[in-house]
Amino acid sequence: MVAGDLDVVTGALGYTGRYVTARLLAADHRVRTLTGHPDRPDPFGGRVEVLPYDFDDRAALLDHLRCASTLYNTYWVRFPRGEVTFERAVARSLTLIEAAREAGVGRIVHVSITNPSEDSPFPYFRGKARVERAIREAGLGYAIVRPTVIFGREDILINNLAYLLRRLPVFGIPGEGTYPIRPVSVDDVADLCVRVGSGHADEVMDAVGPETFGFEELVRLIARTVGSKARIVHVPMAAALAAASVIGRLVGDVLVTRDELGGLMAGLVSTAGPATGTTRLSEWLRRNANVVGTRYASEMSRHYRRREAR
Repeated sequence: MVAGDLDVVTGALGYTGRYVTARLLAADHRVRTLTGHPDRPDPFGGRVEVLPYDFDDRAALLDHLRCASTLYNTYWVRFPRGEVTFERAVARSLTLIEAAREAGVGRIVHVSITNPSEDSPFPYFRGKARVERAIREAGLGYAIVRPTVIFGREDILINNLAYLLRRLPVFGIPGEGTYPIRPVSVDDVADLCVRVGSGHADEVMDAVGPETFGFEELVRLIARTVGSKARIVHVPMAAALAAASVIGRLVGDVLVTRDELGGLMAGLVSTAGPATGTTRLSEWLRRNANVVGTRYASEMSRHYRRREAR
C-alpha cells in the first residue's frame, strides 16, 4: 500500500461522517474509519474498515493513520457526561492531529463550528477553536469546515423540535426569539468536505445554507409543516431550561444544554457570508413533513448508552 490509497474518516458510523464516507466510496476511494462505536451496524456492507480510536495506544493510532492521504475528522462531543468532557475531547483531538502528522497524513479536513473562539464563554466553542489552532499549527495541509446547525434525516435539533411541536400543547420560545439560525443540510456539508479534501490550499470556510431564520420564525415554520396545534409563547431562558430538563427526564435524554441555548441566543449558529450549501430547509421540511419529528432522536442512545451498558 502506498500513500494516497486510503482516506480515514472519524465517525463513519455516525452522522456527518457517514455522509462523507458514502461520497468517498462512490468516488472509488478506500476508506477506513476510526470510531468510538465499532460494534454499531455497518451501513456500508463491509466496504469500510472499522477500527477503534485507540487514543491511549499511540502505536496503534499511528498504524491506523499510516498511508492515509486525507483524514476527515468529525470527532467531538456534544455535551460533557461523566469522564467525557470538552477538555478530554480537546486533548484527544490534539493526540489525533499529532498522530496524523507523525503518520504522514497529507491533509486534514476538520469539521468544526461557526464562530469558534478561545475567548468564548461557551466551552463547546472554546474547545473547537483550540482544536482549529492545533490544526493550523501542525504543519499539514488542512481545510476547516464550519457548519451551523446541520439538518437531515438523522439530525437531532430540527427533528426534536418537530417531535415536541407534534405533541406539546404549549411550546416556549426562550427570550425574544429573533436570534438567527442558518441551517445547512448534511448532504451539503458532506459535499463540501469531500470537495475541499481533494484540494491543496489551506482554507477555512463556513458551511451555511441559503436561508436564515429567526428562531421563532423557524419554530413556526416547523409547526406549520407538521400540522402542530401547539400554542407558541415566549418564556425566560431559565424557564425554557427547566422545561427542557423535565422533558429530558421523560425521554431519557439531554434535550438541550445551557451552553447550547446560550450559543443559539447569542447568534453563534449563523453567519453573514455567502451560502456554501444549496439545500433550503423550508423545501426539505416540505418533502419530509410526513416523517420529521415522528420519532424522538436521542443523543444518549447514540453516543452513551452502549458504552455505559458495558
